[in-house]
Amino acid sequence: MAYDDRSRLADWLFRLVYVSGVVLMGSYALWQYMMGHYSDILLPAILTLMLGGALFVRWVNAEFRRLPIYLVLISCYLIVAIDLAHQQATLSLFWLGLPPVLTLLLLPLAPGLLLSLFLTPVWLAIAAPDLTLGPAALAYLTLLGMASLPGWLGHRHAQQCDRSVRRDRDCCALSRETLERRMAAEVERAKALRRPLAALVIHLPQLEMADEQFGRPLLHALLDRICQTIQANSRQHDLLGRQQGSLFWLLLPDTGEAGALIVRERLLHALNREVIAETGTLQSRIQVCRLHAGETRQHFEQRLLSAGLKLMEPAL
Repeated sequence: MAYDDRSRLADWLFRLVYVSGVVLMGSYALWQYMMGHYSDILLPAILTLMLGGALFVRWVNAEFRRLPIYLVLISCYLIVAIDLAHQQATLSLFWLGLPPVLTLLLLPLAPGLLLSLFLTPVWLAIAAPDLTLGPAALAYLTLLGMASLPGWLGHRHAQQCDRSVRRDRDCCALSRETLERRMAAEVERAKALRRPLAALVIHLPQLEMADEQFGRPLLHALLDRICQTIQANSRQHDLLGRQQGSLFWLLLPDTGEAGALIVRERLLHALNREVIAETGTLQSRIQVCRLHAGETRQHFEQRLLSAGLKLMEPAL
């Protein structure tokens, strides 16, 4: 699944959380009304409006995430605090476990864990009249540990992926070291399976001008636009890496010279259609290099480096 697909899925899941919160809080206010607890209706009714506002903010601007998360947590904390003070021991134990679980669902692992630990004395003090302190504290901390386990496993998996696939510090392309390592693996694979391998050497001279004249913000924006354009016009298993400042390599496994030339023309047209306000139409120079039969990885890499230097000569 692509990065954009995962982002959209996560965004829709968060929206589902907010919709569920609005429905549950509204149902809780309605239940209080039907039970005749009129004095307890005001708080859930107000929190229903707060959660509705959080859902609206999240729906209008997916990047504006902090306020909706804070509103959801505040709503949960207030309802739990009120109900903990009025419930019997069995129900109090249930309400005691809700805040840490929701906190770890909505916040990253480290902030969620710290906030839950910081609020532990507060929740235990509120639940103290109905629960024995020792068993309640043990149950709370056990649940907190179990709720943090998926986040910890996800964090470890992300770290392992980071170690195996190092990205360039300025864009989503592979770093130079990772690119060279992956190229060595692709060369060995092509030799073992007797499959073709080609690479495109891409030079973008405006990157140097953007860094010198307009600074890092424009450079990052330009790099993001370039990487998105290249990846949108190549296959999912093609490998895009940044060899140096304005030079990229696009490895094309299972691709011969004819296929690489087609990709080259497609990329030239796509990149030349990109227009940046500060630098004008995007300029690109692309050369095709094909792995020859019996050629070593070192020799192929030297040819790619030489092709890059030739592409950069007119810009000097």
